[in-house]
Amino acid sequence: MDFVVGILRGTFGIAVLLGICFLLSSNRKAINWRLVVVGLFIQLSLALLLKIDFIGNIFDGIARFFVVVLDFTAIGAKFIFGNIVTDLDSFGYIFAFQVLPTIVFFSALSSLLYYLGILQIIIKGFAWFMSKTMRLTGPESLAAAANVFIGQTEAPLIVKPYLERMSKSEILCLMTGGMATIAGGVFAAYVGFLGGDDPVLKQTFATHLLTASIISAPAAIVAAKMLFPETQEVDLDNQSLEIASDDIGSNVLDAISKGTTDGIKLAVNVGAMLLVFTAFIAMLNYISADMIGEWTGLNNWVKEQTAGKFDRFSVEFILGILFSPIAWLLGVDGADVINVGKLLGLKTTLNEFFAYAALEGVKNEITDKSLIIVTYALCGFANFASIGIQIGGIGAIAPGQRKTLTEFGIKALIGGTIACFLTAAIAGMLYGL
Repeated sequence: MDFVVGILRGTFGIAVLLGICFLLSSNRKAINWRLVVVGLFIQLSLALLLKIDFIGNIFDGIARFFVVVLDFTAIGAKFIFGNIVTDLDSFGYIFAFQVLPTIVFFSALSSLLYYLGILQIIIKGFAWFMSKTMRLTGPESLAAAANVFIGQTEAPLIVKPYLERMSKSEILCLMTGGMATIAGGVFAAYVGFLGGDDPVLKQTFATHLLTASIISAPAAIVAAKMLFPETQEVDLDNQSLEIASDDIGSNVLDAISKGTTDGIKLAVNVGAMLLVFTAFIAMLNYISADMIGEWTGLNNWVKEQTAGKFDRFSVEFILGILFSPIAWLLGVDGADVINVGKLLGLKTTLNEFFAYAALEGVKNEITDKSLIIVTYALCGFANFASIGIQIGGIGAIAPGQRKTLTEFGIKALIGGTIACFLTAAIAGMLYGL
């Protein structure tokens, strides 16, 4: 009975999310409903395939690879930082030493795989599949596939020769795909962060995050093509799937060095953003809870109304209330909607790293089903900061598209958020299957 209810709630949630895309569409009459249906079918099929033992074992094997590589990262980090990395009993789990080094190493590893041509083969395979099934153009197929494996500013480099000639619909598809997925470097960081020093938890979260990033790709295409349908005539039968090979390094060592440098920049950026956002949340909580909540008695009211889940009128409580209806639509258990709503709000307004950090603190307070759903819902770069990142990153290599990029910033954020939520809703529907 619970499974049937979950299916119905998930279906209703998907319908509402698609309805939002329809209402915000720039041209509702031009929406390609075949693409929408095929995209959702691919997403659901991929999710169901993972329930088959053979396919599931392949994904588990890939996830195990990431977990093993995390151990390699720990060896390198220990060489630099000493026992502070491995002696958790004495020092505890320190984000800067346990998580940020994984970003650096995985960035270097991704750069090496790209130089060797391994990533290109995988990306081309995904791109070919999406171009044939969803009838996408070559550039947007490549970009959508690349976003599964590399970041939202690196993926456009794959289609650099095509960027200036891409239509508005193709540009939004590129931007939305970047918002809806995550990069390999931060993927590893999330696994290490959420799993801690428990190898079983690492394996579990690695499998879920890998699944989320892959099945969010067709969801991003669906959202983008509903928000801004393609109206230009394109010869889909003669589309190139050639990948740009600019700046991949002159040899193996050069490729690793470039990846390491990029990883350092990303790790420092992540650390700095978390430091600043944590401080800002503390400041806002001081205003809302220690001042307004204390003076007006709202703190006691919040504590009574939430049965102690929230003990004050905080930013987290406000976001939890605002986003709790969405949490319910995704299939989250009723008792957890405010806690999960808070995380959805933090992810959208700040970033997914901060939201996963908050999830670490409440994952033992919510049910397993709610934990799975929110893990999928948070798995994407859809936040306000990413708008600036995309405008700056893509605009630098395609200055002629800067006006379109600024015009589509909010649309891409909405599309990426909805894509992540579609994936989470499907995860909720299939939970327990």
